[in-house]
Amino acid sequence: MTRKITKLMAFAMVMLLAVLPITACSQDKGKKLVVGMELAYPPFETTDASNNPTGISVDFAKALGAALGREVIIENIAWAGLIPALETKKVDLIISSMTITEERKKQIDFSEPYAMANLALLINKDSPVQSYADLDQPGRILAVKKGSTGHIYAEAHLKNATIMVFDKESACVLEVVQGKADAFTYDQLTIYKNWKQYEDKTRVNLAPYQEAPEYWGVALRKGESELRDQINSFIKKYRDEGGFDKLAEKYLTDQKKIFDEMEIPFFFDVEASPST
Repeated sequence: MTRKITKLMAFAMVMLLAVLPITACSQDKGKKLVVGMELAYPPFETTDASNNPTGISVDFAKALGAALGREVIIENIAWAGLIPALETKKVDLIISSMTITEERKKQIDFSEPYAMANLALLINKDSPVQSYADLDQPGRILAVKKGSTGHIYAEAHLKNATIMVFDKESACVLEVVQGKADAFTYDQLTIYKNWKQYEDKTRVNLAPYQEAPEYWGVALRKGESELRDQINSFIKKYRDEGGFDKLAEKYLTDQKKIFDEMEIPFFFDVEASPST
């Protein structure tokens, strides 16, 4: 009897060891995936009439959660609090149109890029300005939002123009609408949105003028290489299966049409990704 029990115990131990690796590899499966977003950037991150999270990033996050077998919880966090929330483990990921930068990579890690953004121009209809190069001469005035990529780029590249700095995007737009500035530079989506609101007073140039676009990635804590690999695999598969195309059809139909007509790269046309 003792010998039988010993054999049974040995068999049980073998079976337990056989399943341990599987359990370890899937230890996060079923756990909630808490994703931080600032729900203030439609149509990427926003809320619906019932104050529920909605938008491109929300759909993308839910698709990622489904692929990982984890229920997604969206936490609405002010932009300045997103990285601190990630570092203190209040959220597992940030998916909030966050640009991959060298400065941020000192604190956190990023997935491979899933989207990109370029700066564009909102131009007063009566201004002679047609392109960014036209701004670099005396008498030309560019409105920029303080601290934005457009502000930083203008300070570095426009030596002859007057650069007017404002705290709010709306103030920059108003300067252009009223003819006090030739142009306002910001990301393509914001420029497009404001142009549609003031088509009678403004023109738009959505063609990229930077040397390279800004890439967006999923942010995660340093050292979580397994999760990062899972996210990167998902992004590739999602792109290959047309997931991003479906998001564009759902949320950015008019914008996609304009971009195609102008033959300029779209948000999800990420071909050669930079090192993350």
